[in-house]
Amino acid sequence: MKNSILLLVFTFLSLGNFAKAQKISDGETADVNGMKVSFNITNKESIQVGGKNFDRYKVSASVKNASDKSYNIRLTSYPQIVLETGIVELDCVNATGAKLTSKKIQLKMKTQLINVSYSAYDKSGKMVTNILPVIGSYYFDAGDTINDNAIFIVPQGEKPEVTIRSLR
Repeated sequence: MKNSILLLVFTFLSLGNFAKAQKISDGETADVNGMKVSFNITNKESIQVGGKNFDRYKVSASVKNASDKSYNIRLTSYPQIVLETGIVELDCVNATGAKLTSKKIQLKMKTQLINVSYSAYDKSGKMVTNILPVIGSYYFDAGDTINDNAIFIVPQGEKPEVTIRSLR
């Protein structure tokens, strides 16, 4: 009984996330919460993996913050681990993931690096000053654009079926 209830809750939550996703096609731009998300196929070739034929697509995705809202994660101390910096996720539903290729693209916030100076002794005992770049924050300001590329392998004769969803 407990397992069936747990399975029902998991299925409901999964369908809820799927319901938020919307389809996007090659060359199309979609509006997701004030962000313009674009998806383009830049290259296609046929390959053979494990004796089966597949189509290999090189794709690019971009998101432009067309709203007046900025997204920021300001770090309070170092080291602070931040795992959730994604803005938008593009998921290729029919991608196989063969040959260590992608099934999705996650467009993430930009990092702001701060150069921190520190002094230390080198091997000879002399005091030297070094610079260490440290991540100070993550941001996605109004008007900014983030781009990324991926490779999707899909069954031969099919085009990538891509859905997008906001992570913010």
